Amino acid sequence: MIEIENITKRYGKTLAVDRLNLTVRPGKIFGFIGPNGAGKTTTIKILGGLIRPDSGRVRICGIDMAESPEAAKMKIGFVPDRPYLYEKLTGMEFLRFTADLYRVDEKQLVQKSESLLDRFSLIDWKDELIEAYSHGMKQRLIMASAILHDPEIFIVDEPMVGLDPAGIRMVKELFVDLAGRGITFFISTHTLTVAEEICDIIGVINKGKLVAYGTNNDLKIRSGASAEDLESAFLAITREETFGPPVSGNDS
Repeated sequence: MIEIENITKRYGKTLAVDRLNLTVRPGKIFGFIGPNGAGKTTTIKILGGLIRPDSGRVRICGIDMAESPEAAKMKIGFVPDRPYLYEKLTGMEFLRFTADLYRVDEKQLVQKSESLLDRFSLIDWKDELIEAYSHGMKQRLIMASAILHDPEIFIVDEPMVGLDPAGIRMVKELFVDLAGRGITFFISTHTLTVAEEICDIIGVINKGKLVAYGTNNDLKIRSGASAEDLESAFLAITREETFGPPVSGNDS
């Protein structure tokens, strides 16, 4: 479970995240959408423990990120929007490096790594240097590394960037499969069709505030009867100039 309680983050005079409250329950795929500069990536970085909020708190599987950051991060598979890969390593070496960080059992490492590489269509490239990988292959490798340690929470910023149609389908099927096994997802994306297809709950952030929250149908109703899809609902919601108090997101 992910619990975000009243978090706020400023960069100088810019209020990036404004009193954000959210709960994402186990086995749910939560989609986080908003215009550029709305606060999505800042929220993702706070969830992943990369930056601290100015106020408020984050709990990952009941663990307070500020009080026990290492324990909280062990529960997370994290894919940033611009992942860094050590390109002089092979795909298999990179997974071994990741496994060491997360204390993956050495006896299971090779089997788990090869299984993931096969699932992400990288098995034939496992002994090739990452610098020879295409952008989409690198994206698939970073996702494989993020689930190598069997996290309970998967946090992903723009998961479909650089993927071809086959890769997008592969990742969507993976997310749905893992959610069915109880993994909790927090996905920030501009690809609204993906959010519409796989997300159980969607939150819209604008100017640092959660301005809408609910299922696809909830958001369509929130935006007005004319909304035919998530894209039109999103545009209607984010066009509004005046919002009420910050929304509290709870998918109970």
